[in-house]
Amino acid sequence: MSEWALKRFWTEAGVAPAEDGFAVLLDGRPVKTPAKRPLAVPTRAMAEAVAAEWDAQEDQVAPLSMPVTRAANAAIDKVMEQRAEVAELIAAYGESDLLCHRAESPAELVRRQAESWDPLLAWAASTLGAPLEPTPGVIPRPQPSESLSRLRSRVAGLDAFELTALHDLVGLSGSLVIGLAAAEGLEPPERLWELSRIDETWQQEQWGLDDEAAEVAAARQRDFLQARRFLDLARASL
Repeated sequence: MSEWALKRFWTEAGVAPAEDGFAVLLDGRPVKTPAKRPLAVPTRAMAEAVAAEWDAQEDQVAPLSMPVTRAANAAIDKVMEQRAEVAELIAAYGESDLLCHRAESPAELVRRQAESWDPLLAWAASTLGAPLEPTPGVIPRPQPSESLSRLRSRVAGLDAFELTALHDLVGLSGSLVIGLAAAEGLEPPERLWELSRIDETWQQEQWGLDDEAAEVAAARQRDFLQARRFLDLARASL
């Protein structure tokens, strides 16, 4: 994002209807993405969130403090240009979904995984029509082709802004099923993040967690929750 890092030059950020949804304005002038495209987003709620991030900037613009703006830029400059490729990249997680890779021991970890992940796989089978089969170890086993096809179709049906959010929900959790569950509001995103961390939590209980690892984990959780917020904004009716 260094290409658009700059000093604050505007007095007020605002929102206005645009051909592609809603534009963000700085002193009445449309904001551009890093690729110089109009920063037009699908809902007023998202535009207002972007404008609030710009309004919150002080002397020097801090891009890392502007997650909605950065995600909107990614949707416009990257995902819109490669929508099919991004959808396929996300859908491919179904072939080796985290929830399907199970520990063989110790018994307590095996139990936790089953109690936490089996209901999510049952949801994928019943609601998404995409049963996936768990397997011991980390080597993927072939999943039912019809299940993968249904998951692929569901992902492909999302627009660029939804795909941008889902990309992070899936990539951060390692699970297409968890990403789709977050997108569908099956569980609170905080709970789904916890479910994606069963293995890490177990290791932490056995060996402890150092400060650096804790910082990385907290940052990843923030990004996961922010991706869910961005999806909410993309689907808002306001």
